[in-house]
Amino acid sequence: MKTILIVTRKEIQEGLRNRWVLATTLLLAALALTLTFLGSAPTGNVGVRALDVVIVSLSSLTIFLLPLIALLISHDAIVGEMERGTMLLLLSYPVARWQVLLGKFVGHLAILAFATLVGYGAAAVALVATGAAIDAESWRAFGWMVCSSILLGAAFVAIGYLISALVRERGTAAGVAIGVWLLFVLIYDMALLGVLVIDQGQTVSGVILNALLLLNPTDAYRLFNLTGSSNVSSFSGMAGLAQTATLNPPALLAALAAWALLPLALATVAFSRREL
Repeated sequence: MKTILIVTRKEIQEGLRNRWVLATTLLLAALALTLTFLGSAPTGNVGVRALDVVIVSLSSLTIFLLPLIALLISHDAIVGEMERGTMLLLLSYPVARWQVLLGKFVGHLAILAFATLVGYGAAAVALVATGAAIDAESWRAFGWMVCSSILLGAAFVAIGYLISALVRERGTAAGVAIGVWLLFVLIYDMALLGVLVIDQGQTVSGVILNALLLLNPTDAYRLFNLTGSSNVSSFSGMAGLAQTATLNPPALLAALAAWALLPLALATVAFSRREL
């Protein structure tokens, strides 16, 4: 455990030196505050709770931005150090490869978690400062949104590690990472929507739709946050999809956890078999 924590501290220190922590935190905070003040402005006229609007806005932001940040900080975690020669130096110490990988993962996840908590927390604090009325259900939905955002980031950090363990060059890792981001964030949903429109409910049943949605971590995240609360789902316009998909919040959280653990386990196996 001590060895893992040492590697974790090393990754956090490198993140501080490279300004990853500062840049990510400021970016998330700036965008969250912008969405908070712009999105909550008309709520008094339409009777929608201000925090529910913020949850919908931040969930949409998270789906596009957090996976990209996670892949950018993790895609060269292994191949980058191997090209620089620092991985060989690190493994010359009494440390196992899985400990190096797990320590790096915890360090990168800590950076993402800190940036998410501070950035999204700033939006909540700003909303409270405006005097907006917020009930307990909205606070619970917001808290689950922040936690699931961190879990989504963990999934894409793990995917980035798997990419880094399989490729031979940093440039290739960067290209594959961008391709993976495009696939999960844009292409997959457009293809799924096209299939549903063409099928018209003849072949794709609710069970098949559930499976297709769970095959994409961003879809699991979207459903969890935009359908988990009755207030949020009615405002987000996803109540109909929630009734069709019939996936409960624990199943969606389990899917996000699986998307974090499975790629990390595969990355560990690939890294253990790789020649330095």
